[in-house]
Amino acid sequence: MQDQNTNPTVVFKTNKGTFEAVLYKDKAPITVENFLQYVKDKFFDGTIFHRIIPGFMAQGGGFDPSGNQKPTRAPIKNEAENGLKNDRGTLAMARTMVVDSATSQFFINFVDNSFLDYAGKNNFGYAVFGKVTEGMDVVDSMAKVKTGSRGPFQDWPVEDVTIESVEVK
Repeated sequence: MQDQNTNPTVVFKTNKGTFEAVLYKDKAPITVENFLQYVKDKFFDGTIFHRIIPGFMAQGGGFDPSGNQKPTRAPIKNEAENGLKNDRGTLAMARTMVVDSATSQFFINFVDNSFLDYAGKNNFGYAVFGKVTEGMDVVDSMAKVKTGSRGPFQDWPVEDVTIESVEVK
């Protein structure tokens, strides 16, 4: 079990392999608490990375393989002002155009995406809350999957990239 004062590590088991990420509870406490509740509820188990754009990011945490969006808890406050950057390997919360709209969906940056960083109230950015610490090769392999359109969605993997489980290490 994690020490209450340390940043927890989570293990993602996917059909592409396993990777680990540290979650920055010290810098994004609301986001990490939200993410860990989804982990505890096994919400992510069986979801897919539904949007993959090589040279950009992989987004997941909201859809099942059939393309159905899972019901989520209420949106959380955007913690993008925490000073963390959308660098290669970081995890950040996906959201709509509404600043405080993140729920369960997150993305992993394949490259440094500084244009997603907090740049003031008029360009709020996307809250980074973790970073891949092991298995970045697994994450990079996701960028190689073929994608296409699925209904209203672009960049949807033709072959599912499934999150089998996420657990606290």
